[in-house]
Amino acid sequence: MLSASAPTAAAVSPATSSPLPALTPQTLAPSPLMWRRLPARRLASALLSSFPVTSAAAPRAPPLKRRLLPPPRFPSLQQEPRSFASSAAAEVVSLEEAEELHHALENFQVQPNQNQPPPPVEEQQASGRDHRSRHRRNRRGQQAQVAAAEHGMTYHKYASLRRRQIRVETEAWEQAAKEYRELLADMCEQKLAPNLPYIKSLFLGWFEPLRDQIAAEQELVADRGSRASHGPYFNMLPADMMAVITMHKLMGLLMTGSGDGSVRVIQAACQIGEAIEHEVRIHRFLEKTRKKSNKEKENEEEICDSDISKEQQRLRKKVTDLMKKQKLRQVRKIVKNQDDSRPWGQDAHAKVGSRLIELFIETAHIQPAASQSSDGLPDIRPAFRHEMRTVPKEQQKLSRRYGVIKCDPLVRQGLDRTAKHMVILYMPMLIPPICWSGYDKGAHLFLPSYVMRTHGARQQREAVKRAPKEQLQSVFEALNTLGSTKWRVNKRVLSIIDRIWSSGGRLADLVDRADVPLPQKPDTEDETLLKKWRWHMRSVKKENSERHSQRCDIELKLAVARKMKDEEGFYYPHNLDFRGRAYPMHPYLNHLGSDLCRGVLEFAEGRPLGKSGLHWLKIHLANLYAGGVDKLSYDGRIAFAENHLEEIFDSADRPLEGKRWWLGAEDPFQCLAVCMNLAEALRSSSPETTISHIPVHQDGSCNGLQHYAALGRDKLGAIAVNLVAGEKPADVYSGIATRVVEIMRRDSQKDPSTDPDAAHARLILDQVDRKLVKQTVMTSVYGVTYVGAREQIKRRLKERGVIADDAELFGASCYAAKVTLTALGEMFQAARSIMNWLGDCAKVIACENEPVKWTTPLGLPVVQPYRKLGRHLIKTSLQVLTLQRETDKVCFLWSNVFALAHCSLAFFWVK
Repeated sequence: MLSASAPTAAAVSPATSSPLPALTPQTLAPSPLMWRRLPARRLASALLSSFPVTSAAAPRAPPLKRRLLPPPRFPSLQQEPRSFASSAAAEVVSLEEAEELHHALENFQVQPNQNQPPPPVEEQQASGRDHRSRHRRNRRGQQAQVAAAEHGMTYHKYASLRRRQIRVETEAWEQAAKEYRELLADMCEQKLAPNLPYIKSLFLGWFEPLRDQIAAEQELVADRGSRASHGPYFNMLPADMMAVITMHKLMGLLMTGSGDGSVRVIQAACQIGEAIEHEVRIHRFLEKTRKKSNKEKENEEEICDSDISKEQQRLRKKVTDLMKKQKLRQVRKIVKNQDDSRPWGQDAHAKVGSRLIELFIETAHIQPAASQSSDGLPDIRPAFRHEMRTVPKEQQKLSRRYGVIKCDPLVRQGLDRTAKHMVILYMPMLIPPICWSGYDKGAHLFLPSYVMRTHGARQQREAVKRAPKEQLQSVFEALNTLGSTKWRVNKRVLSIIDRIWSSGGRLADLVDRADVPLPQKPDTEDETLLKKWRWHMRSVKKENSERHSQRCDIELKLAVARKMKDEEGFYYPHNLDFRGRAYPMHPYLNHLGSDLCRGVLEFAEGRPLGKSGLHWLKIHLANLYAGGVDKLSYDGRIAFAENHLEEIFDSADRPLEGKRWWLGAEDPFQCLAVCMNLAEALRSSSPETTISHIPVHQDGSCNGLQHYAALGRDKLGAIAVNLVAGEKPADVYSGIATRVVEIMRRDSQKDPSTDPDAAHARLILDQVDRKLVKQTVMTSVYGVTYVGAREQIKRRLKERGVIADDAELFGASCYAAKVTLTALGEMFQAARSIMNWLGDCAKVIACENEPVKWTTPLGLPVVQPYRKLGRHLIKTSLQVLTLQRETDKVCFLWSNVFALAHCSLAFFWVK
């Protein structure tokens, strides 16, 4: 390959001293045969030998560097121009190497003959444009090579992964639609249904009727007399792609919903409409850059007389060329300049989504398995139905009734097996994300990417957009660093998870894949027993809904892990929430997720452990095992790991057949991953040189209370949350739990007949530990209410199964929540005082109808998004929807208090 610094020369024939014509892609075009692989020297020789030569006098040019290319062999004047010596030579040339050589050869401009007249002005201008274009291509090629080198890849590997990433982002829905079309064609050809999984067969059965109904609707709204409110947006995408988006989006929302097999109409309609709009923009982009057939080119040539047509043709050719060469930034800029369409808006999203949902309800049906004894007609019923629900009085804000889409119980049963067949757009990236350079400039190549999750908060969005790029540079660099970290799937841990999950779950915090049996109704007229049965029935149904949601969540995580397990590595683009906290943009499997997520992920680029790394791996193991071990000193935690080497080796060698020591850890899958790595290191001849891919997590000690202790210079509070160094880590949760035990022990000595708290204290005194109070203590600084604390403690007590009676469980939870909040106030009086003062400040600001806002030390502008919401009614084909919109009225929330704590803490650290 020629270097960019090679000398510019006019290549001439030794016999005639004639200059060669300009080396354009047309003159460099190969024979029509498919190019395969050929060494660069042979490729260059073949290409250079194919140029026609003209006779003219010109000085002899210096030869090209011999180490880069062999001396060119030029044909005589009598010879016809040839492409290659043989067809075999042409077949072994790769297209990528040819393009690479084209770009390299373009660096060598052919010097014009001094005896010839100067070219016309138009040709000079075109030549200048070509020169600038070549310069840009060379610069971009160098940038791509630098990016590849920075991440340890060859240029061709980086380009290959980039092409795959483009297909993932732009062709996901099209590939799904193509799959359904092929399955339908296969069914028609073979006259039998393919052997598909249950949910996949449902998708296939729903696809064709929905597609045909959408196509009919498109014809209807295309009529000039149509007044459908969704009409202007309904013909912008092929019917099959709209059908696939509707099916997959609705099923995805049902999977991640409340667990009862329903989703709110407003949520489903807006998300489906938004997905349609995004795909419309992608579809337009691909249509502009698709390769034209010869017939289309002839038709275009007939209308190229006008300047407008010529300009459009030039732009189309430019975009197509840029797409072929993966120049995505330039393509996005051109498309953005040419796309004069405005965003649809939430109203259009809701109208389009509602109509698609309505068509889906009309066409999607389900048939239960046929009974052998049934002689009647098959029971075919709608797979989805639209119904209205009433909002509970305590939750009523803007409306009292809302619509939901509810799926049939048979569909709901298959939801937790649907994830592997779903289209998940925001997957981890195969190449490093685009570096952030603006509010919507960075991360994914084509999918919408925003540096902050504003959730519709207009003032926050505008504040970030107005901030100068230089001010946000540190924020961008931090996000780019997080995004450039390369991850991979830990296949050994994933295989263990798959084994447990396929056998029914129930181990390592995996939910049971079976539902709890519903209790039988007692055959009695006793109202007390019937009331107890109804209470139990409600509790079991709620438990089953929760299990269903957890199963769907696990399936989504495992589906992503299985798709990415064979990748050498992948990346997580990051963005911020409105307070400036960074999160991966991929929602399911990421390193900030549950123990399952963290256990199945590891760094793709390993490092030798070294002496320090080996110690930290042992400390990390103790932290993951927890149960009080994580509160020992560092030496104590290292000793814990060394005292359990037999269990560690057994866990690594026989995770499910051995002693299963790792299952006793608080984070079992992460513990198992560390056991495997630690066993490998300790068994090697040189443990310190063992390569490790394990992330060692570090966490704060109740960050909220740390902030308040720092703000108030509270020494006792700082000791409790480890802002002051000690011999071993302090545990604020254990301290609160100890204080709760003291209060309950005192109450348990009272007379239950006169003090109802005595009975509750005796009932749960033995159940109080740090885990029971941890969530309430953590969320206290976020303004958790008494009701919230009660529900948190109730869940912990229910998990232990000590209190069977629901009424007793409710009473004990109320008492424990009250005591926990009391103990928290006693131990952190300074924090409570600061919170009250900050609350008063937030109220004053809100009374002036101003949002709480500040700028972080890194330069990020933050505006509290809490505003009173107004009602906005729109009429859709499905129902009248109530959309929420921000008003200009600021509302006060206790979350403002914690945000002010962040603000004050930032000022504190800067000072």
